[in-house]
Amino acid sequence: MGVGEVREAEGYRERIARRAAMEIEDGMIINLGIGIPTLVADYIPREKRVFFHAENGILGTGPSPAKGEENPMLCNAGGFPVTLMPGASFFDSATAFAIIRRGLLDMTILGVLEVSEKGDIANWIVPGKRVPGMGGAMELAQKAKRVMVLTTHLDKNGRSKVIRECSLPLTARGAADLIITDMAVMEVRADGLYLREVMHPYTVADVIGATEAELKIDGEVTVFE
Repeated sequence: MGVGEVREAEGYRERIARRAAMEIEDGMIINLGIGIPTLVADYIPREKRVFFHAENGILGTGPSPAKGEENPMLCNAGGFPVTLMPGASFFDSATAFAIIRRGLLDMTILGVLEVSEKGDIANWIVPGKRVPGMGGAMELAQKAKRVMVLTTHLDKNGRSKVIRECSLPLTARGAADLIITDMAVMEVRADGLYLREVMHPYTVADVIGATEAELKIDGEVTVFE
């Protein structure tokens, strides 16, 4: 089965988000980047108390609203509609960034264009293309206590996005701690990039063959269904 067929059959964006949600612990304060990261809020169990932070000035966003129940005045930093959890609060963007820069976020979950085996992140610009700007990615990548990256394993041309050295302008060096793609879960350590899990139906050989970065294995590689 080809990569494209697996993505269509499995709902790869949702599966990445579901796996990412398993890394979140009760009581955490977390910022969700644009793209696949925004879906993570939909997979947090009701019994788990988590506060999602948005750069536009919200602490305590919840899952995406049901279709037709969106509040046009309530959105995250990417402009997508959100709901609120009990105890949510509003403030200006200066306060939102002060929370980030003070290092008060337990985790940030970011999308990327490229991520290196050393944890370098490039996620804000492709030279020659128009983009809205850096946003809060630089501060988030540098200041959050833990950085998780969510991305497709391959780009639209079939090239690995998990690579030895980033070719695009960097957002932050050595920032990523965990990388979750539609093919694998990889952990960035001081001595290299380790393959922790493969996504069903892929094999270890499939992931190694699709990854430009050098992957190390330490112990059993489990399968995420």
